[in-house]
Amino acid sequence: MSNTSNTLKINTFTCAWCGLTATKFTADGAMRNHCPSCLHSQHVTDHVEGGPSECEGRMSPIAIAVLRTGDWMLVHRCVRCDELTSNPVCADDNQLILMRMAVRPLAQPPFPLEALGSL
Repeated sequence: MSNTSNTLKINTFTCAWCGLTATKFTADGAMRNHCPSCLHSQHVTDHVEGGPSECEGRMSPIAIAVLRTGDWMLVHRCVRCDELTSNPVCADDNQLILMRMAVRPLAQPPFPLEALGSL
C-alpha cells in the first residue's frame, strides 16, 4: 500500500490555483507542467538562467502561441516576478479556456473596431 501512495505523490501534483490533483504525465507520456483544468502552473524552473527557480510564484496562463508546425503553445506569466514561459498544450487541457484565450485578441482588439469601417 505504501508503494502506491508514494507513486501517487511522485506522479501527481495538486494545483495551487484550483486544487485539482493532476498527473505529471499526459496519456501519450508527455510531461505536463500545468493544471489541465485551469491551465495555471508554478514557477519552478528558471528559464533565463536554467535550473530550478527560487521564485515558486503562480504562473498564470495569458495567451496562446501557434508555432509554424501548427502546434499550440501555452504562454504563462509569473505573478511574482513577471517571467514569461511557453509550454506545449496537452491533449486533455481545458478546451474552453484554450479557445477563450485564442480568440481574445479578436474579441478585444487594441484599436476601435469602427476603424475597420473606414478602410
